[in-house]
Amino acid sequence: MINQKTISKNVSIQGIGLHSGESVTLTLKPAKPNSGIIFIRTDLKEKVLIKADPFLVSDTRLCSTLQKDTAKIMTVEHLMSALYACSIDNVMIEVSGLEIPILDGSSNPFIYLIQSAEPINQDVEKKFIRIKKALKYEIEGKFAMFEPYEGFKINFSIEFPHPVFADRNNQITIDYYNDSYFDEIARARTFGFMQEVEYLRANGLAKGGSLDNAIVMDEYKIINNDRLRYDDEFVRHKVLDAFGDLYLAGFSIIGKFTAFKSGHEINNQLLRLLLNDKESFEIVTLDENEKLFTEIEQHNQKVYEKKFEAALL
Repeated sequence: MINQKTISKNVSIQGIGLHSGESVTLTLKPAKPNSGIIFIRTDLKEKVLIKADPFLVSDTRLCSTLQKDTAKIMTVEHLMSALYACSIDNVMIEVSGLEIPILDGSSNPFIYLIQSAEPINQDVEKKFIRIKKALKYEIEGKFAMFEPYEGFKINFSIEFPHPVFADRNNQITIDYYNDSYFDEIARARTFGFMQEVEYLRANGLAKGGSLDNAIVMDEYKIINNDRLRYDDEFVRHKVLDAFGDLYLAGFSIIGKFTAFKSGHEINNQLLRLLLNDKESFEIVTLDENEKLFTEIEQHNQKVYEKKFEAALL
């Protein structure tokens, strides 16, 4: 069987929040089978457990924010994306502040953090969401949709009226169990426009943003001194975000996700649409005779090998 996974030991990392600008410590801890991904604010007097759940997303304007009662956790998407890539089903995430640290603006540091925690199998079958019929959420010419597919494929397209995007590839397709998230997605950084940064800071946001954790563009060009990590890093980061937003469902997906100019809000609305339509999906485990079972096992082996490659860096 394909097993659920957790981590074998506690690991921590420190950084600043992209929007709050506050220093925060993030700690990952092992969790029992079927417990899911749970966030805990350690700086609050009252202990509130916030489970990864698309219906607990309270704000998507700048990032994906989870909220239960008055407790919030901002900017969960990059960490959630890394947890998806490492096939972690169950983990406790302690955060000493309002926001998950931005680190370098990608999911790569979180990948290394998870790998250093030594993921382990649990003696319980892993569950998946299998898409059974097509569903689409569309607004103002932007959309995201699910379709049945034996695997997990993401097709993402972006469009921005800016010179940097004019002659660049702004579309990408990633077949998760055949392509490498680690090589093709994990290093893609978040991005923004200087005029937006100035507006956000004037309104008390983006306090932790810098050229060290985001790609920033003025009216004509990229102003970072370092080169792009991928020529199409922008659309690859959108895929990274999508992995994280979709993993708020609590299960890996068997299906195809297609998006055009989508962001956190549209990703979340599509996920809610799916989970509210019981005929559009089913929760499944995989039989060892299924072709997809073999593909996932091979994928997990690649993840395991990648762990040792990272240890050598």
